[in-house]
Amino acid sequence: MLKKKIRVTVWNEFRHEKSDAAVKKIYPDGIHAVIAAHLNKQEGIIAGTAVLDQPEHGLTRETLTGTDVLTWWGHIAHSEVSDEIVNRVQERVLEGMGLIILHSGHHSKIFKRLMGTTCNLRWREANEKERLWNVEPGHPVTDGLGDYFELPHEEMYGERFDIPNPDKLVFISWFEGGEVFRSGCCYERGHGRIFYFQPGHETYPIYYDTNVMQVITNAVRWAAPRIIKKIETPNSPPIENLPSPA
Repeated sequence: MLKKKIRVTVWNEFRHEKSDAAVKKIYPDGIHAVIAAHLNKQEGIIAGTAVLDQPEHGLTRETLTGTDVLTWWGHIAHSEVSDEIVNRVQERVLEGMGLIILHSGHHSKIFKRLMGTTCNLRWREANEKERLWNVEPGHPVTDGLGDYFELPHEEMYGERFDIPNPDKLVFISWFEGGEVFRSGCCYERGHGRIFYFQPGHETYPIYYDTNVMQVITNAVRWAAPRIIKKIETPNSPPIENLPSPA
């Protein structure tokens, strides 16, 4: 029997690429287009895209029902995301959909909702080198990667990162300025799996990096649903015979 393909929706604000010439030069069709194009070349994955300015932010109930894994990139327009859509995405994650939060998506409404914290962090834009250490070489998200990989230029994200302790921490980053950061964090919420991955500042060609895209591909496979099931708490009849009330 043929294995079902993992259906991915790559979501992006798609604002920087329209307003910033430097970003548009790197991602002329948007960050989402680059990520989706890569995923569509991977065996067993089919990816579509959605952006903020589409009706319902491109995340209709029909789209989410047909999504196994949702990737999320946002930065300057977190506040414009409708609470109704956040509720809809949260419900789908709890039912079993995977969610991959990229870079500045740490301040997205959906990530903060699912983490229950501010998700604040230290940051700096100084064109500095980042070294990402693979601290869980046996984890599916790090499959095919070495002990570490480097990005020549990236925005610094530093501790303290106000998130719950990850269920599994798979990457720790070191930045040229001296800071460290929990840059690859795995969680489970309800039936769904969530992965936060730090690289992805819009002014650098991060999503053309082979290692970065290997991580995202691995994360899609890891986060794909094992079950899709509503979280329900019905009034249940007893399994065993109970004595009659006195």
